[in-house]
Amino acid sequence: MKQILEQLYAHQPLGKVQAKEVLTAITEGAMNAAQTASFMTVYLMRPLTVDELSGFREAMLELAVPFNSGTKTIDLCGTGGDSKNTFNISTLSSFVVAAAGIPVTKHGNYGVSSISGSSNVMEFFGYKFTNDREILMRQLDECNICFLHAPLFHPAMKSVAPIRKDLGVKTFFNMLGPLTNPARPFWKSTGVFSLELARLYHYLLQQSGENYTVIHSIDGYDEISLTSNVRVYNNIGEMTLTPVNFNSQNLTPHNLFGGNTIEKSAKIFLSILDGKGTNAQNAVVSANAGMAIHTTNPDKPIIDCVGLAQELIQSGRTKETFLKLIN
Repeated sequence: MKQILEQLYAHQPLGKVQAKEVLTAITEGAMNAAQTASFMTVYLMRPLTVDELSGFREAMLELAVPFNSGTKTIDLCGTGGDSKNTFNISTLSSFVVAAAGIPVTKHGNYGVSSISGSSNVMEFFGYKFTNDREILMRQLDECNICFLHAPLFHPAMKSVAPIRKDLGVKTFFNMLGPLTNPARPFWKSTGVFSLELARLYHYLLQQSGENYTVIHSIDGYDEISLTSNVRVYNNIGEMTLTPVNFNSQNLTPHNLFGGNTIEKSAKIFLSILDGKGTNAQNAVVSANAGMAIHTTNPDKPIIDCVGLAQELIQSGRTKETFLKLIN
């Protein structure tokens, strides 16, 4: 491990196989806490390479508790780390997509850059986290959605968790989250917190031949915020979209604020499900759900997918899907 650190200190990147081996070794306790913290810190000072990200990802997926749903599913997941403290946009959008008849295997965790991450809000509403395949398959069959709480599926990360907490800053593990869904969903609609990371995801997913949309709002959000233009990368290439492309006006950060407590976030969550969200809240959820629907059906225009998402919220079908899963 000393040799690996010296290699990195000399500004020499890891190869894919090497990166995979190193991350596996870290989870097995081959690095002490100081070495592990030092290893993480390297990637705070320089970006990951595609090979490093790919190797880390392969290690995480091989170490994870597998969940094979036997069907094509999608995951809507963001990296977090944008420090914007928005309401639970990707989680709400996931229920909209499930209400549209598209199976969702939602990968989530507790908040990183916001008060209430997807796991926080699901736990607040009484959802019981599990990695029991039979229970999750029943939820997927009956509700078209199930929730995969990351700590239950990545037990190898338990040894790293205290170090990440002590560091108190986002590390490359935050960048891995959306890429390490143990269900290995057929489609991915993923938001990232920087343009650099968006391009990195694009290169990796393009090389692996996966079906994906990578999203980065240019003012820093890891989702379609409608507060600025958004860069979108997919199997075909890349493009820049404006709020008009999602049938919306420009929003302000205030429109997306998720509150200072989990209770406040949950109140916003329920209000939107009840069809009583603000126009801005409904617009941003519809935009992200619409993009995910478009990811599964690229021939359907984005604007039509957004319209479908709006109808699913206002008709109450999204809330029905949510209540069915929670109960």
